[in-house]
Amino acid sequence: MHPAFSVIFLTTLSGVGQGLFLALYTGQVYAVAKVLPGHADTATFYGLGSLIALLFLAAGLLASFFHLGHPERGWRAIAQWRTSWLSREVIILPAFMGLVFLYGLIHYSGWNPVFFEIGQQANIAIDLSMIVGAITTVVAFGLFIATGMIYACIKFLQEWASPLTVINYTLLGSASGFTLATAYAAYHQAPGLLKFYGVWAIILTAASLITRGASLIRNARIKYKSTLQTAIGVRHGNIQQKSQGFMAGSFNTREFFHHKTAAFMKSIKWIFLLLVFPVPVALLAMGLSSAALGLLAAAFVVQYIGLIAERWFFFAQANHPQNLYYQTI
Repeated sequence: MHPAFSVIFLTTLSGVGQGLFLALYTGQVYAVAKVLPGHADTATFYGLGSLIALLFLAAGLLASFFHLGHPERGWRAIAQWRTSWLSREVIILPAFMGLVFLYGLIHYSGWNPVFFEIGQQANIAIDLSMIVGAITTVVAFGLFIATGMIYACIKFLQEWASPLTVINYTLLGSASGFTLATAYAAYHQAPGLLKFYGVWAIILTAASLITRGASLIRNARIKYKSTLQTAIGVRHGNIQQKSQGFMAGSFNTREFFHHKTAAFMKSIKWIFLLLVFPVPVALLAMGLSSAALGLLAAAFVVQYIGLIAERWFFFAQANHPQNLYYQTI
């Protein structure tokens, strides 16, 4: 497939926003449960953190409009929500943004009534932000699923048609969000949350390396259901295409193939494997040992650049069956 940078930025930016919110809320849950020390200024920490997550989500939503031929008709995408994962994503993304805004507003405004308390000494208070955060967490995972299923449900693109697609979208987005949360905690000088976010950023990055590596191995071993023989209905063992059938290019030759060499594809694969996984983990490990904001911020920047390359490779690697008819280009 021909990778569209609008979709690349949509999926990577929104993934960061989702992951950052999940980090913020997880940190709050652990702090409320007295497992971690909370931040002294919760209004600023969670309010500003939610705003940053919202900005990433808004940037991703904005990028999606550049993929539309008629952006003014974009609202029509919600019409097929009963059967289309794309329609569901279009509905869930703004809903998630609204909930993140509400979560941040509750913290920043200080209007956060307690609904009930848990424990014999009533030491765990469940307030409004906890309830809104729990709902938002469910919606965040729903958005990961909807985004991943847009591609995983396309059965004839065999590189995408796997549960690993949804898993990778979820883990990579969460890893990038937790990496950003680590730098954010360092900026706010919250050592307890800093270590918590950093350790989980490394764990999520390692987990995503395993699942992304599994998808690369799977895709390298795919036995395609469509071949030249099935495409033209001839069972001969030696079929060679001599011409693409016409002299000029077309929509089919532009949009369903990346037009890059095998060497370029291989280099992109190793670039993202390096930038998304070992380099950020090394920077996180060094940054955690010294609480160095610069190293932790660099870990996020490097990982995000790697994610752009990873997402480009994800789209480019998908081999559309129609390319059987256009091999000689």
